[in-house]
Amino acid sequence: MIYEPYQLAFFVLIYSFIGWGFETLVYSFSQRKLINAGFLTMPFILNYGLTMSVLVSILPTFGTNLFFQYVNTLIVSSVIERLCLWTIHRLCPGISWAKRSSLFDGHVKGVVGSLLIALGYFIAYHLLHAPVLLLLSFIPSLLIQILTIILWLIILADLILVVTSCRNGKYKELYEQSSRARMSNRLQQHIWNRIQRAYPGIPSLSDSDDAEYTFGKGLSFDKLIWVFLISALVGDLVEFLYCGFVDHRWMHRSSVLYGPFSFVWGIGAVLLTISLTRLARKSYVYVFFGGFFIGGVYEYLCSVFTELVFGTIFWTYSHLPLNIGGRTNLLFCFFWGLLSLVWVRIIYPSMSKLIEKIPPVTGKIITWVLVAVMTLNGALTMTALIRYNQRHTNPAAHTKLEQFIDNQYPDERIKNRWPNMIIVPKDTGV
Repeated sequence: MIYEPYQLAFFVLIYSFIGWGFETLVYSFSQRKLINAGFLTMPFILNYGLTMSVLVSILPTFGTNLFFQYVNTLIVSSVIERLCLWTIHRLCPGISWAKRSSLFDGHVKGVVGSLLIALGYFIAYHLLHAPVLLLLSFIPSLLIQILTIILWLIILADLILVVTSCRNGKYKELYEQSSRARMSNRLQQHIWNRIQRAYPGIPSLSDSDDAEYTFGKGLSFDKLIWVFLISALVGDLVEFLYCGFVDHRWMHRSSVLYGPFSFVWGIGAVLLTISLTRLARKSYVYVFFGGFFIGGVYEYLCSVFTELVFGTIFWTYSHLPLNIGGRTNLLFCFFWGLLSLVWVRIIYPSMSKLIEKIPPVTGKIITWVLVAVMTLNGALTMTALIRYNQRHTNPAAHTKLEQFIDNQYPDERIKNRWPNMIIVPKDTGV
């Protein structure tokens, strides 16, 4: 079953609330008092909802193959947890977050903890999703859309307040301002105290104001933007050469309408960087198998995403042996493992040092210009692809935007840009 974007956004809310309730019960029972275990003030823990929304989209594509369902659950849950933790570190710099397992409060760690957490998600999917769908079938879709928009706006406001509180929580001069500011700071201090109760051992770290600023230091947002862009550019070049010399078809493999950028390669590089850089200090085996599984699941998810959102298939391996639903295959997973070794051991360290040599002010300006340009490029590409799919069932343009897209990006231009793209029927519904 293919879900609409608002339905997936609502699934995030539902499972985030269920996850919050579970964690709150666990921690409240263990500490004999009510504790809001989430990062947000509202009763949502988003990593649960994000994980489950991905799982409800991809697990049905495996049919009754429980082994592949569990393996993908393990990879998705581990990667999303790491991404959420990385995001919190970036939003609240200078704070040492106590690492704890979502389900086991840090008592079960490492591989065993990841396996058990994935098992929890796996069981939750098979036990909860059918009742959730049944419940939603009684709620009008318009009401679901309205609730989704309202709740996400509230979550955004809550996130801004929590992040502000975390950034200000380490300062002692909170109450040395105007009366109106003190009221705001009291609210921030209340949130900061709640977070300290929910995350024991979360001391503030004093940053040196005199330290020399280095552009893109560590796994910063700026560096990951450059990693994404460079990898997207190089990835498109690699596929261009591969198609030319192997398939004898010289064509760009770009993900967007303008420029030689393959978002699949760019996002994959960022994903491998965040997930595997810590493993670089360990054995080659850890890095290889981490890349093997993460790369395979990532390629599978990309295929599912394009089919869900655009109703199109950009590649298929159904004609190759050892393929998994035609979306990836074990041979390419092996290549992902090798690529991960080369990436974390050779390419990324050199690229990281090169990025950090960019002048800070110049780097910031160029970074945000590139972010704006690529965001517009991506949004325009998504709109053109969605309209391309719609034209096969609804050719008449009903809005000025549709008229503009039809005039500027007709079927011939889209086919010329992505000659291997296949349209699939889109069957939506809750």
